[in-house]
Amino acid sequence: MRKWLALAATGVMALGVAACGDDSKDSGGGGGGKDLSGSIKIDGSSTVGPFAQAAAEAFKGDNPNVKVSVGTSGTGGGFEKFCAGETDISDASRPIKDDEEVPLCKKKGVTYKEIQVANDGIAVVTNKDLKIDCMTTDELKKLWNQGSKVKAYNEINPKFPDTKASLFGPGTDSGTFDFFTDEINGEEGVSRKEYQPSEDDNVLVQGVEGDKGGLGYFGFSYYEQNKDKLGLVGVDGGDGCVKPSAESIQDNSYKPLSRPIFMYPSEKSLGRPEVKAFMDYIVENQDKIAETSQIVPMTSAQAKKGGAALKEAESAAGK
Repeated sequence: MRKWLALAATGVMALGVAACGDDSKDSGGGGGGKDLSGSIKIDGSSTVGPFAQAAAEAFKGDNPNVKVSVGTSGTGGGFEKFCAGETDISDASRPIKDDEEVPLCKKKGVTYKEIQVANDGIAVVTNKDLKIDCMTTDELKKLWNQGSKVKAYNEINPKFPDTKASLFGPGTDSGTFDFFTDEINGEEGVSRKEYQPSEDDNVLVQGVEGDKGGLGYFGFSYYEQNKDKLGLVGVDGGDGCVKPSAESIQDNSYKPLSRPIFMYPSEKSLGRPEVKAFMDYIVENQDKIAETSQIVPMTSAQAKKGGAALKEAESAAGK
């Protein structure tokens, strides 16, 4: 995350300047300026983390007395804290799970609203010297599925290099892990065990970069931040090979690894003015925040839907 902050510093400064307004007015975006105080605790997806951190830094420029902390324990780890009432907002790279997390929040009396804030694609990346330009979803499944015995890439496709496979990917608390295994292996959580997991995407980047047989997957924004160090693999989901980009993710032509990403504010937290102002700020500035954090912004239709969902949540919190 320190590495990402250095990369985004100039963008955050520009975003803060662009968002500045008259502190004497309550625009919803700045949230009252120096009159606001308090703290906001956020945790969850490492994919959403850069977006949340960029929003926090820019928001603090207008609201210096509000402390916003952003953790990245993974989508699952974030929901555990959120449902326990330990955080105000949970970052998620997948929807909350109906069979596990929804009942946990209900048991603890935590009510919430799902707000889409951006889009993401899962990038399949390689070491710069590993020449694999495209993989079909079937080839990815052969490599990553539970029980896979693949040890070298040419065992998947004879056109691939005869190089020992060294795999890197997110841990089991990650929403990226859940989404990838569901879309590629056909069942959420089903994966080969012989890979090096981490909830820190920067660790995965370093692992792939440092191993000549390195291949891994993580959120597209982390590829964007490190594209000079990594190779990018196109994915053929049945309609030809497509590489992830802002355009292919937003129009969903990068199949099947494009997805929306979310923030879940609790109803109780939205009753506090600093949390309401922060979420208002995000909805009103989502495109600039996405640009700063190198995450794919929402379409206008998605942004409109996200704004309506937040208004509904704030109305419920105000009752």
